[in-house]
Order: sequence, then C-alpha cells, then structure tokens
Amino acid sequence: MRDMKLKGAQIVVEALKKQGVKDIFGIPGGAVLPLFDALYDSDLNFYLTRHEQAAAHAADGYARSTGKVGVCIATSGPGATNLVTGIATAYMDSVPIVAITGQVKTFLIGNDAFQEADTTGITRPITKYNYLVKDVKDLARTIHEAFYIASTGRPGPVLIDLPVDIEIQETEFKSQDHPPHIRGYSPKVKGHPLQIKKAAEMIKKSKRPVIYAGGGVIISSASSELRKLAEKCKIPVTTTLMGLGAFPQTHPLSLEMLGMHGTVYANLAIQNSDLIIAVGARFDDRVTGKISAFAPQAKIIHVDIDPSAISKNVVVDIPIVGDAREVLRELLKIVEPPDVEEWLKQIKKWKKEFPLKYKNDGRLKPQYVVQKIYEVTEGKAIITTEVGQNQMWAAHWYKFTKPRTFITSGGLGTMGYGFPAAIGAKVGNPDAVVIDIAGDGSIQMNIQELATAVAHEIPVIVAILNNQYLGMVRQWQQLFYKERYSYTYLKNPDFVKVAEAFGAIGIRVTKKSEVETALKKALRSKKKPVVIDFIVDEFENVYPMVPAGEAIDRMIGGMA
Repeated sequence: MRDMKLKGAQIVVEALKKQGVKDIFGIPGGAVLPLFDALYDSDLNFYLTRHEQAAAHAADGYARSTGKVGVCIATSGPGATNLVTGIATAYMDSVPIVAITGQVKTFLIGNDAFQEADTTGITRPITKYNYLVKDVKDLARTIHEAFYIASTGRPGPVLIDLPVDIEIQETEFKSQDHPPHIRGYSPKVKGHPLQIKKAAEMIKKSKRPVIYAGGGVIISSASSELRKLAEKCKIPVTTTLMGLGAFPQTHPLSLEMLGMHGTVYANLAIQNSDLIIAVGARFDDRVTGKISAFAPQAKIIHVDIDPSAISKNVVVDIPIVGDAREVLRELLKIVEPPDVEEWLKQIKKWKKEFPLKYKNDGRLKPQYVVQKIYEVTEGKAIITTEVGQNQMWAAHWYKFTKPRTFITSGGLGTMGYGFPAAIGAKVGNPDAVVIDIAGDGSIQMNIQELATAVAHEIPVIVAILNNQYLGMVRQWQQLFYKERYSYTYLKNPDFVKVAEAFGAIGIRVTKKSEVETALKKALRSKKKPVVIDFIVDEFENVYPMVPAGEAIDRMIGGMA
C-alpha cells in the first residue's frame, strides 16, 4: 500500500494496521459509513457493541489488560457524545485509547448540520490530545501521532474527529515508519541522577519507610523493579486501587490497599511512617483523606513521569520526574537497606490485630463470594469491576499478584464500566478467565452488552453481588444520613431471565453451598457469557471506611 493513492477511509484502515491494531470496538453511523465500507474488506476484527459508551469501555479494558492501545469508532453527533463518559474514564486513569469519530462534511462544520456536534471542543478537557482532520493529506500522519501520544509519557486517550468528505477524498498513502516529531512533546523518561542519589540517601536513613505504589507502576511495567526494591530494603508496600497487582498481595511485605477503604494496617503504616516512597501515584483525595493530617511525620519521595502530578496535592521533599521503571532501576543500583527491624515488627503486630474481616452469620455475604471466586480461579483470572461496594469487596478479598489483572474505574468511578471492560479484556486475552464482579445497580447501566458478548461468542462471567440497593450510596445514607434511604432501593429485573433472553447463561445463587458449584459451571462455558445472580445480604457494608474529610487513621470498622 506504500505510496499508493487511497481514499481517506482506506488510509485509516492501513494506518491502523501499521500501528499493529487487530481489534476495534464501536458502532457504525452515517458519518463513518465510508470507513466501515473500508473495514468490510479488511482483516481487522470489529466488535459491534450496542452502545458507544460500551465501545469506549471495551477499548479501555483491552488497553489496560494488554498494555496496547485500544481503539473505538463512533459516528458524529450522538455517537461521539456517547463516547464521552468512556473517554473521561480513560483520561482519569491514564489509559491509552484512540477514539475515531465521524464528523459532518468540512464545509458544513459550524452550521448545525444533522448530527453535528463540536466533538473536539467537547472532548478537549478529557483527552490527552485531539484532532480535527481537515485535509486528507494529514490523515496518515495524524493517526501515527495519535498512537504515539496516547502510548508515551503519561498515557491517555486521543481523539481523531474525521469529516465524512475527508473519508472519500483520495491522496497518496505514505507509510509512517519513524517515531513522529511533535513540537513541544518530549516526555522525560530518565530520572535526574542527583535526585535519585538523594532518594537513596533518604531511604538509607529512614526507620519507618513505606512504598506507596500507584497505577503508574503497572503502566510502566515496573512491577519487577518495585518488588526488588521492597525486598532489597525490606520496605512494606501499599498500593492504590489502580495499583493492585503491581506488588503481590500475598507477599509478606504487602500492606494491600490504602485510603478510604484501605486496610487498617496500611493506613496506620502511612500515618506513622517517617518516609513515603510514592511511585506512579498521584495522592488523590481517596488516598490522603484530610490532607493537613496526612502522614504528619513523613518525608516524601515522589516518582512520576508527569511533572504536573508532583506536589499537586501533597508537597513532596524529593521529586523525581521520569518513567517508574527507569528510575527504580537506577535507584536499585545505589540504594542501601535501612534498619527497619522494629518497624517490621510493628507492621506484623498491626496485621495480626486488625485483619480484614466480616461477620459470618449464615447469610450469603458478598465477601464470601469474592473469596470463592479467588479460590476457584486460583487467583489467575482477570477481574474487572463495576463501581461501588462490589469494587471495594473485589479489592479486599481477591488477592492480586500480577499486574494488569485488576481492571476498574478509579479516578472517574464510572458505574457500568466493568462489563464492557471485561469484554475488551477477554478479546485482548482470549485464553484468560475474565470475570466482572458487579453490583446490581451498575450492571444495569450497560447490560445490553450481553448481546455483544453473545453475538461474538465472548465467554465472560458476570458475578452480580445483588443486594437490592445502590449499595455504596445506601451505606453512606445509613452512616451519615440517619438511615434515610432516599431512592437507593432497586426493584430489579430477574437477571437470570434477562441473561437467557439475550442468549447467555443465567444462574441464581442464594446459599453459600451453591457458590462454588455455580462458579465451576460458569467456568465450563467456552462460547457463551454467564451471568450469576448472587443474592447477598442487603445491609452488608464495606469496612474499614474513612469518613469524608477525616484523616485516614480515623476509620469506621476494622479496628474493634
């Protein structure tokens, strides 16, 4: 195809193939019909979702689980605006996706034409970069740049808005074989040697250090280096929600998750530490709680590829701008272990005194369901979640040991994310077991994607922790609004019948004795998606919990 005259739509297809794209998610429409006509003759796999938001989430789940750039396509106007929530989700969690949207003809832009929307204007705040292509000659270069921007530095979504007349115009297709030069865009990968040396000196002098690892460790493939640092220096490790899997939760040095719903021992360790080594994390409010009371005795080393993230929320002592893996590799060469024996004894005491627990009163508990999912899959599944209580129970009770196995919406907290993300993860990892741990509220936001999974024979499992409520909101109403349950009770459909109506397999579980059997039955399905409706205790809450605005060692539950 090199140096041949092609239509714009054909250039898109060839440029995507040049980027190594094999799988695309989306929905056709009038403004992208030429592009879909070109896709008809290509060997790219297209997955027809039933809603554009789901296409963006599927591309997102694909990207998070594979480390590749996810791709989705939608038409102009409502097609593009339906992508917005998915694009914003990817933006908040630094996920590399390229979204291609159709647009009205170039000479109609700004005239309120049928299905016109200012897509670049709407998405500018929630994309790493976006393009409106006005010349077919720029198209191949634009796609090349879009993938480069999406996947380098701090990753993020890039949008290409493509007018329909550009799709049918012809020009010479020139294959882009070298990394693009983009003026003003040059992500810093190597950390400053002097700053790394200062960090090593500070680690050596510390008595109560903690490593605080975020999603950036996973993005930069730095999990091995993180583990080597922790083991060399015997420093306990806590992770954010997005960082789960960056460090094995079964490791003796693991403190598991910190923050609003973190473990008691993780939060106590942070609050009593004298040094926090933050790697690929951004000190968001769910982690810090009351900022003025956060880690009052600690010096802070912060490693991040995004300079704007450093000292944005919490002022740090040693900033290191660079790729997490590159910085940790250099740090490992010179760092010497501190004296932490007394600190590790204290950590061990807290772990023994304040373990994660729940009341086993005979009713089917959501925590038990997640534990059984972990046991039956032997901890080897890719777990996606919706948002709310289901998300926190998954984070607590499924022990993640590898990166890219926990896929969830962290920054935006998008209900309806988990199921389409599971579809994307399964497409990207066809040999993996992929399970969406869902709430009965969240699952209904994109339940139509059962049709996608059935049509494309994508055997994901949806484990609904059905408590008849918008559970996390109900929990807050119970604890902080005098049990005034304002519009959080759900009159749910029969999820088994819904699954069967779509052509999927539906299973209902009401007893503990049925959980393992149902999961094993679901795992035997090789072509059909399976929905398991677990009827769990309606008023079970997620603990520990830090009330909004409190210091993270002021926890409800978990310390009694």
